[in-house]
Amino acid sequence: MFRQLRILFAIVILLFVSASVYLTQQRISSWQNPLNVYIYPINADGSQATQNYIDRLTDNRFVDISHYMSQQAATYPNITDEPFILTVSPQVDSLPPPPPIGGNIPQIMWWSMKLRLWSWTHNTDPRPAPDIQIYVLYYDPSNINELPHSVGLAKGLIGVVHAFSRHQYNQSNNIVIAHELMHTVGASDKYDLTSSQPYYPIGYAEPNKQPLYPQRHAELMGGRIPLSPNSSEMPRSFYNITIGPITATEINWHNP
Repeated sequence: MFRQLRILFAIVILLFVSASVYLTQQRISSWQNPLNVYIYPINADGSQATQNYIDRLTDNRFVDISHYMSQQAATYPNITDEPFILTVSPQVDSLPPPPPIGGNIPQIMWWSMKLRLWSWTHNTDPRPAPDIQIYVLYYDPSNINELPHSVGLAKGLIGVVHAFSRHQYNQSNNIVIAHELMHTVGASDKYDLTSSQPYYPIGYAEPNKQPLYPQRHAELMGGRIPLSPNSSEMPRSFYNITIGPITATEINWHNP
């Protein structure tokens, strides 16, 4: 009986959260007001180096993302001048539920519900609830060579980003956050998950460039700059990244 009550309670909470997300999505799709994004840092490896990095985090660490999004939105006249406002929230001392590796659709849906519930119960910020929550799990690069895959719930307003806790990775961390942030408002990946190669033409920033290679920029949801049909490289900064027309349409950025 106790187990059944727990399940019922969880379902009620998830229904409430889902309804809240739906209403927020309806408001977000108009893009008439800035969206408040809270960044929740997490010490994922428990190291002192990572903790020292988190202790020094300020809103300025993520201002490049806000500026980049404003610049990209400027070509769409009906979008607010500042689509996203990112601020740092108090540290979270718990890890989110990991996504299923190679999971099927029911497993992914169940994980999505668990993540929503976890997020609802681990909001460390006393301010009014944000529009979007991004949990950034930081790791000392001395302890890990390759980061786990970051995820953003499609139109789910929650993202989980894995990042390195050293200053030289600030820009690359922000690029990953921007990518997952776009997932939360409806943008889809535009690269091959196996090879990491951007899909042509939707994952290319300049699909009509002649000659086609090497490309000079990355499409944000394509993730990388194509150098040849089978090779690409990570962009070094937001100056090398654009939001393509298909991605813009997915998030309801369009010209009237």
